[in-house]
Amino acid sequence: MPQRRDGLRRPVRTGRALLAIPIAWIVAVSAVDLLAPPDIHLGPLLVAAPAITPLFGGPWSVGLVSALAVIAQTIIGLVRDPDQMLSSNHQAQIIALVLVGASLVIFCVFRERRAKVLAQVRYVSEAAQRVVLPPLPAEIGPLRVASLYLAAEAEAQIGGDLYAVARTTSGTRLIVGDVRGKGLTAANDAALLLGAFRVAAHRQAGLGELVSYLDRSVCWDLMEPGETGCFGETFITATILDIPDRDGRVQMVACGHPPPVVLRDGQPTTMDALHPAPPLGLGALAHPQYHVDSFPFEPGDLLLLYTDGVTEARDSTGTFYPLTDRITGWTDNDPDAFLIRFRRDLLQHVGGRLDDDAAMIAIKRMASFTRSGSGTTSV
Repeated sequence: MPQRRDGLRRPVRTGRALLAIPIAWIVAVSAVDLLAPPDIHLGPLLVAAPAITPLFGGPWSVGLVSALAVIAQTIIGLVRDPDQMLSSNHQAQIIALVLVGASLVIFCVFRERRAKVLAQVRYVSEAAQRVVLPPLPAEIGPLRVASLYLAAEAEAQIGGDLYAVARTTSGTRLIVGDVRGKGLTAANDAALLLGAFRVAAHRQAGLGELVSYLDRSVCWDLMEPGETGCFGETFITATILDIPDRDGRVQMVACGHPPPVVLRDGQPTTMDALHPAPPLGLGALAHPQYHVDSFPFEPGDLLLLYTDGVTEARDSTGTFYPLTDRITGWTDNDPDAFLIRFRRDLLQHVGGRLDDDAAMIAIKRMASFTRSGSGTTSV
């Protein structure tokens, strides 16, 4: 908490220090105007002081600077025309300063109100994101895990990409997916699928049966009121994995989702599905038989799961992010260090902002593992 308070005080102190700039400008313009010949009038330059104050100050600072500018203009008028008190020219300049200052104060008031609303929206959305999509634990059985979520909506920090894990008696089941669409609607659809996965993943049914259940759940949950079928426009691409604790190949069912990548000694290998399935929610259209593919995942390997917000991220020339080309040669297989480097590289490619939500999970299998207890856990 002390660090947060210091972070809040620092901009306030900086704004107060910068307040010396418009005040110094008022003093300088007033002094030069008083010393200038009678036919030269620099009073209109005083309006620059309140005009620049909103860059670093709030309504009180703007009001203070505006009042000082009005006082300075009044003093200039009284000194330069003592017989007439204030000429019509000086009166017009004073009225202009008052109007400009009042307008800027009103602008700052509305700006601060909007900033508070956006801060509240961000706080609520981040809280919802943590509930719907909590960070994955650093260790899951024999696996070391790191997760990364980058939302395209900067104000919301929430979207339709999803991931979750569930522990079983023999391994770890994991899902990564992407809901069609963005924003709170997509986040709601993602929450529905994650709830179905967390309920069903503990069952000892085969991976194909689990995916079939998830497809039916998406169809039922996303059906619009009054519809008799589930042939709507909403669907969810996903990859569902079963990673055994002991030696064995990873089982996978890919439902229209980008394939996993295994990084071994700096060399990435894309694990394409031999029998891809349609996205979840469209199974009733194709009546698929969910075939289970498999691939090797040895101790020391790094398994990468991601959404299409990664591979479809474009740079200023419209070039997609070449995932496997960019990570070739990355020999550090620590999941956290990998995602830190990956985040920096991806944002550098797109120029700092994504057009679509992006999620990525890095998983490393440890060389040895001893199971404690016989229960199951889920995240």
